[in-house]
This record gives sequence, structure tokens and C-alpha cells, in this order.
Amino acid sequence: MSPSLIDLLKKTHHAEWEATPSWHDATVWLDNLIHFLFPSNHLPKKTSYEGILKKNQIDLENILLSYLDPKNVAIEEKAELFYDELETIYKDLRLDASKIYEYDPAATSVNEVIVSYPGFYAIAVYRIANHLSRLQIPVLPRILTEYAHGKTGVDIHPDATIGVPFMIDHGTGIVIGATSVIGKNVSIYQGVTLGALQVAKELHNTKRHPTVGDNVIIYARTTILGGDTIIGENSVIGGSVFLTKSVAPNSQVFNTHQLRITTKVEG
Repeated sequence: MSPSLIDLLKKTHHAEWEATPSWHDATVWLDNLIHFLFPSNHLPKKTSYEGILKKNQIDLENILLSYLDPKNVAIEEKAELFYDELETIYKDLRLDASKIYEYDPAATSVNEVIVSYPGFYAIAVYRIANHLSRLQIPVLPRILTEYAHGKTGVDIHPDATIGVPFMIDHGTGIVIGATSVIGKNVSIYQGVTLGALQVAKELHNTKRHPTVGDNVIIYARTTILGGDTIIGENSVIGGSVFLTKSVAPNSQVFNTHQLRITTKVEG
């Protein structure tokens, strides 16, 4: 390896390290927080909930200190604001889990949904990351949602707006873009994309992704594109639909392709 490459790597790596948190530290913090909120095994009766939560808060503050300048960012204040919202996050996630259990006939309990469903995990990480993003904390929220993306196949941008409750069934292949707005009591199945009609850097501050009203169901492999596209409340969007135009409330949209089946007759 040439000395010039070594010098280049040192220069660029140090600059990048200063601008981003540790992926490892961020994901360990996230896993600890989710395990605290939803322990897969019963915590001992003498568990210090306050102590665990305080350590988790200190860990978050240390992550933020590792890449943000405390002269420009009120790190302790932002961490405090995040943990002030943790009760709301928890209550919202309980509602999400209950909705998944209610609508999935394969689910045997709310606890099964919480400890084993990838869709619920993706929603949990999104809600945590979204609160961090709303506190204008850079980079960290995206690391968290991409971590969940890798584990579940569900890609939710932390800046998306998603109401409560929200259901993801199966989940693999779902994409929800940054400016998506999803109402309350919405259900989305595997392979659904809420995306942009075009991808251009200058559209960064533009509403690029769809709006989905309350009580909407979107079935598998459907693609809905465009910032001006609105799916009206109480609508059902069938599987394998491609939409770039708005749909009125109380609509049903289905793909009309026909499947032909023939059976070979013996003899």
C-alpha cells in the first residue's frame, strides 16, 4: 500500500469520524433501549428501572458528544427531551402491537408480536429514530433505521410522518420515503413502496412522497409515487397496483389483469 494512499485514508477517515457517530455504539444503544422497553425475558423483581434508563441516557449523550460540538448543540437538553417523550413512544408502540395482533390471524398474542415480528421491530426503531430526527439530531436517526432495514427488509426513513396505530404485515421489501405522510390506523403489506416520481438532489426540500389518509389498507407489491398523490381515507388499495394519481376517500382500487388457468385432461 502506497504512503500517499495511507495519508489520504488518514485524512479522510478522521474527517468522517468527526462528522458521524459510531455505528456500533448507536446500534448497541438502540438494542439496549428496545430491550428495556420490551424485555424478551422477565426482568428480575429488583431491577433498577431508573438505573437502566439513566445509563441508557448517558450512553446517548456520549454518542452525541462523539460527533456533535456541545458549543453548538445542547446535547444534555436534547437527550432530556428525547427521554421525556419515551413514555409517549412506548404507549404508541403498544397500540401498534395491538393493531398487528388484532388484524393478523396468525398472531397468538400481543407479546408474540412484540418479541418476534419484524414489522413491529421496524416500527419501533422508526418511532425512536423519528423522535431523534424531530430534535434535529443529524445522522444518528438514519443509522438506526438502516440498521432495522438490514434486520427486517423494511426501509422507513426517520423523517416520514406515521400516525398511530400503524400495522406492517410481513414487511419485507417495504419502502417509505422521507416526506411520506401516513395517517392513523393504516395497514401496509410486504413489497409496498411509497416513493418519489423523480429523484433529483434539488428536490431535497420538496414534498416528494405520497400522503395516505386514515384507515387505509395497502396490499402487497403496490407502488404509490409522488408528493401530490393522496390516498383518501378509508380506501383499500389492492395488490400489485401502480399509482401516480390521487384516490378519493372510500375508494377501492384493484389491478384488473386476468389470470387464466387450464387443466390438462387425461385420456
